[in-house]
Amino acid sequence: MTIEPLNRQQLDAYLARIGFDGEPLPDLATLRSIVGAHVQAIAFENIDVQLGRALTTDASAAFAKLVEERRGGWCYEHNGVLGAALAAIGFDVSRMSAGVMRQFRGDESMGSHLCLLVQCEGAWLVDAGFGSWLGAPVPLEHGTWTQPPLPVSVGTTGDGLWRLSVTLGHTAMSYDFRAEPANEDQLSALCDWQCSDPASVFVQNLTVQRRDGERYLMLRGKVLSDVSATGEVRRELASEGELVEVLRNVFLLDVPEAAALFPAICARHEALFGAQAAPTT
Repeated sequence: MTIEPLNRQQLDAYLARIGFDGEPLPDLATLRSIVGAHVQAIAFENIDVQLGRALTTDASAAFAKLVEERRGGWCYEHNGVLGAALAAIGFDVSRMSAGVMRQFRGDESMGSHLCLLVQCEGAWLVDAGFGSWLGAPVPLEHGTWTQPPLPVSVGTTGDGLWRLSVTLGHTAMSYDFRAEPANEDQLSALCDWQCSDPASVFVQNLTVQRRDGERYLMLRGKVLSDVSATGEVRRELASEGELVEVLRNVFLLDVPEAAALFPAICARHEALFGAQAAPTT
C-alpha cells in the first residue's frame, strides 16, 4: 500500500501536536527529532478498546483522533499518522506487518503490530506505537542500543525474520517482521481481533504508556510504574478520580469517561494478584 501523505495543513497540525517547531527536512536529524517528540507528546493507550469502541487501521481516522482530538492510541494509529507525516516531509517510508511475541504465539500473530521502514542514510526501523518502548529510530542491523532507560536490540530469527526486542526488568517484549510492505488485510484482521476478542490483552486490561525525558511511564490496570535509570517505582491507584487525574497529568490525556472502567480494572487486578500489594523498588 502506498502511504497517503498528510497535506500541508495536516502536517502543520501534526508538528504542532508533537511540539516540533523546526523546518522538517527528509534527513536523519529530522527523523530522530520527530520520533522523539512524538513518543513524548502522544501516549500509547487502549482506552477506546476498553470502552468497547471499534478501531481500524485507517490513517485518516487515526489523524482525527491523535491530532485533532489530542488523544493517544495504539500501533495502527501511532504509526499510521507518523508514516503519513514522514511521507509528507519527503521520506521514503513504508508500512510493515509484525508479530508481537511471535516466538510464543506463532505466525498467527503476524499483523498484530504495524511498524515502519524508513530509508534515510541507510535503513531504519521507526516505531512510535510499540507501547512507547522505542524513543528513537533503530538501525536495521544486528546490535543493541540504549534508549534511556531501556535497552533495545535487533537481531534475526532462525527462520530469517528480523526481531526487535526491548527489556524492562524481568519483562522482555519483542516482535518479528520482514523488511517488506505490509499485508494490509492481515493488519486489518488482527486489529479487529485485538479490539474485540476476550483473549486479547487489550480487551482484558487497560494499558497506557509514555516517555517523559529519560523516564518511562506505564499504567497497567491500576498499577502505575515510573521507570528511570535508578530503577522502577510502582504504586496502585485508589479511585476512579485518581485514574482520570493520572491520565490527565501523567499521560496528557483528558478522558473523563475512563472513570467508568475503574470497577472492571479493580476486578481484574484482584483476580490476578489478590491481596498482593504492588511492589516498590
